[in-house]
Amino acid sequence: MTIRNTFYAFLLTTFFFSCSPKINTQNNQKQTAGNPVFPGWYADPEGAVFGKEFWIYPTYSAPYNQQVFFDAFSSRDLVNWEKHSRITDTSNIKWVKRALWAPAVIQKGKKYFLFFGANDIQNDTQYGGIGVAVSDHPGGPFIDHLGKPLIDKFYNGAQPIDQFVFRDKDGQYYIIYGGWRHCNIAKLNDDFTALVPFSDGSVFKEITPKGYVEGPYMFIRNNKYYFMWSEGGWTGPDYSVAYAMSDSPFGPFERVGKILQQDSTIATGAGHHSVIDAGKDRWLIVYHRRPLGKKGGNDRVTCIDEMYFSKDGLIQPVKMTNEGIGRIK
Repeated sequence: MTIRNTFYAFLLTTFFFSCSPKINTQNNQKQTAGNPVFPGWYADPEGAVFGKEFWIYPTYSAPYNQQVFFDAFSSRDLVNWEKHSRITDTSNIKWVKRALWAPAVIQKGKKYFLFFGANDIQNDTQYGGIGVAVSDHPGGPFIDHLGKPLIDKFYNGAQPIDQFVFRDKDGQYYIIYGGWRHCNIAKLNDDFTALVPFSDGSVFKEITPKGYVEGPYMFIRNNKYYFMWSEGGWTGPDYSVAYAMSDSPFGPFERVGKILQQDSTIATGAGHHSVIDAGKDRWLIVYHRRPLGKKGGNDRVTCIDEMYFSKDGLIQPVKMTNEGIGRIK
């Protein structure tokens, strides 16, 4: 190489590096999660907090015969999410054949229990319903806890799907579930292997509020029970989330109104949600929605946005965003 060529190469190298962005691991970190929070078609997300980690357990959004596994996602800052592939599948739960839906995960002692719906049964003669899997780690692998469904029949008209497990203030665990516009609550025994009758001898109590379709969720804030659910059809643009309040997990629950629904500038079909208590009275709603321009029933992505309360404790309408939430502080 001649001296002239060497000089030109030096100038080009100097120019390239002076114009290139400088790598700064602190300043260039993502400051918001963005929506969706992770790539792929995922729906019915269950948010949870285990120790210092945030977890999301969604349904794989695909035709029923392809819904034979669950993935999970974890984060320490609510912005960067790590994928945990196939935390369970039909090889670990032999009675599940299809339509593995709506995971609900709860920690008890040193174990993690994953409740799920499977097989999309349409009547009491078909085999399936709500099952339970267990693991030593929130990222699985989860193995079948019972070897059969926990709830395998229709009670009070409720299809056995869309289960949520709720721990009350006294430490009692309840399962709240139901599709087909009916919702039941039932008491779980200590090791989550069976249901325990209530004092009146009944096992299932219906707590269906007006407008309920599916996807129940319950949490406590300031000693009030907030009962939330999805309305509308899950394949359509009008899917949405509404809520009620009560002084008891058994109600009565009078519908207050919708707090999450489609936005013509952001997305449609917003629903089947859960809630994360991020601490310091910061509340997040985790939900799925359908991107603008998409029409397929399974074109659903998982998103997170802030959820605020008024001074009198009412949930404010949620504003869907594309930027998503900021990192935990």
